[in-house]
Amino acid sequence: KKKHCSYLRSGPYPTPTRPPRRTHKPARSSRAPPAATMSARDRETIEALARVAAALDGAVLGLGTAALAAASLAKYLAASGALRLIAEAPAVAIPDLRYSLLAGLGDGESRLAAVRGLVRSPPGGTFLIPPGSREHCVVTRHTQTCLFGEWRGIFGWTFDLHALFFKSLKEQIITSSRWVSFGLVDPASEKSGEMVHVKFDGAVHQSLPLTTVYHKLIPVEQNSYTLFQTIVGNGYPIALLDEEKILPIGKEITAIGLCRLKNRSVEISSCPELPYFLSDLTKGEMEAEMSSRARFFFWVTVALGTVSVGLLGHAIYR
Repeated sequence: KKKHCSYLRSGPYPTPTRPPRRTHKPARSSRAPPAATMSARDRETIEALARVAAALDGAVLGLGTAALAAASLAKYLAASGALRLIAEAPAVAIPDLRYSLLAGLGDGESRLAAVRGLVRSPPGGTFLIPPGSREHCVVTRHTQTCLFGEWRGIFGWTFDLHALFFKSLKEQIITSSRWVSFGLVDPASEKSGEMVHVKFDGAVHQSLPLTTVYHKLIPVEQNSYTLFQTIVGNGYPIALLDEEKILPIGKEITAIGLCRLKNRSVEISSCPELPYFLSDLTKGEMEAEMSSRARFFFWVTVALGTVSVGLLGHAIYR
């Protein structure tokens, strides 16, 4: 038995040995060493700059609101001044202008007044006949408007590549006007011959009480070039709007402006401070409209002024 055991130990097979123990060494960290902490002085500087930036943001918004409030205040003052002038202007009948309102005035002197009467051509005067209507008139205005279509995005936003570099042409308007001398006569005493001559030269900035006698929308045929215009975002013509408006003879209107005597006749001209000259409205309706406009701008000014004061005060406090 001993020989046999020794033979086994001394055979060609080596005696099994235990594997060496693995020693776990701590891996080196690849992270950089922590940076130096920010000083208290730098932290305070950054916080102060952040507070100043936030305050300036509120200050800019407050200044913008204050600018809107100032613009609304200017419109309120203009509307209030026009309302005061309209309220002070007496409504005088046409036959009474010469002997009541203008009595004692010399040539060139004028007074503000409001008269209402029928449109008439002066004795020996002429009238106009527009091509779109056979009605006699004293003022014609022919307008041709080219309407443009535009591509809209998914949210309905308009994209106009041409407007980034040049002026965007959404519509092109061509207007031509003609007029002849005319006046107003009193409806109750038309046969008396008293007339107020209207000084109209086409340069008045107020709107006119014109009547539309011709209105036609002419579609424009599309071509292959339209697709290219749509792709680049430029507007393309889709229709031509042709309109004809006139001031017909016999229409009753109100004229408010400066009245004066000129060559033994009464003449009325526009007043630059008033938004009306010739209108379908009566003097009372003009006062009501201007009062509503002045009231609207007053409350808008109050609201915007309050918001601007609050924003500026908050910005200063911060």
